[in-house]
Amino acid sequence: MNNEQKEAMIRAYVRDYNSFDMNGMVSLLHEEVRFRNVSNGEVTTETAGIEAFRNLAEQSAALFESRCQKVLSFGFHEDEVEVEIDYESTLAADLPGGPKAGELIRLRGTSRFTFKDGKISAIEDRS
Repeated sequence: MNNEQKEAMIRAYVRDYNSFDMNGMVSLLHEEVRFRNVSNGEVTTETAGIEAFRNLAEQSAALFESRCQKVLSFGFHEDEVEVEIDYESTLAADLPGGPKAGELIRLRGTSRFTFKDGKISAIEDRS
């Protein structure tokens, strides 16, 4: 895949994420996709395989009334693409020991994407 194709696939993934289109998101992923979320230097969530990813995505979607990732920049490296992201969401449910339903969450972070066989094979979100 060239950089233009990778960027188009990442933009499609973000669009599907923002619109809660789980089928669209999953259609862009490799069967063996790995996902990891890192917050303040600590791994908070990790999955391996497309079904585990789908399950996490569906559980996570239920927590949000709205959510929006905005791509600020792309950094193309030999085997990965790093994307700077502005993130904003409104919670639909209380988080245990954390923010409450209706609260707005704003973050800035990066997402790193790797590719295999024309699909996204790994995503690592950092905030």
